[in-house]
Amino acid sequence: MATDILEQRIDQRLNRWFETSAQALLFLFIVAILLTILAGSLYTLYDLRLIVTEGFHHAFKPLLVDMLTVLAVIEILRTALAYFTEHRVKVTYIIDTVMVTVLTEAMAFWHREMNWEQVAMLISLVLALAATRVITVRFSPRRLQQEL
Repeated sequence: MATDILEQRIDQRLNRWFETSAQALLFLFIVAILLTILAGSLYTLYDLRLIVTEGFHHAFKPLLVDMLTVLAVIEILRTALAYFTEHRVKVTYIIDTVMVTVLTEAMAFWHREMNWEQVAMLISLVLALAATRVITVRFSPRRLQQEL
C-alpha cells in the first residue's frame, strides 16, 4: 500500500518533469522556427532582385522554391503549436508539411530533365499523401466522437 502511494508520487513527479521539459524544449523549437521563417522571408525578398537582373522567367523558379520552403516551415510551426496546445501531434499537419516539401522539391527539379519513372513516382507520392490526408480527416478521432 505504501509502495503504491510512493510509486504514484514518483510517477506524477516524473510526468510533471517530462511535461515541463518538453514544453521548454518546444518553446525553444518554436523560437527557432520563427527565426527560420523570418530568415526565409528576408531571403525571398532579397531574391526579388532577380526579376530585374535576370528577367521574370529565370527569377520565377528560385522565388517559387523560396516561398514554398517558407510555407513548409510554417506547416512545421503549425505542427509544433498544435502539440504545444493539444499535447498531441496532428497527422494532417504532418502530411501537409510533407506535401509542401515534396512539391517544393518538384519545383526545384523544374528545369532538369526527369525520366518518366521519376515523374510517375512523384505523382504517385503526391496522390498517396493526398489519399492519406483524406482518410485522416474522414476518420479523425474528433470527428468520430461528434458522429456518436
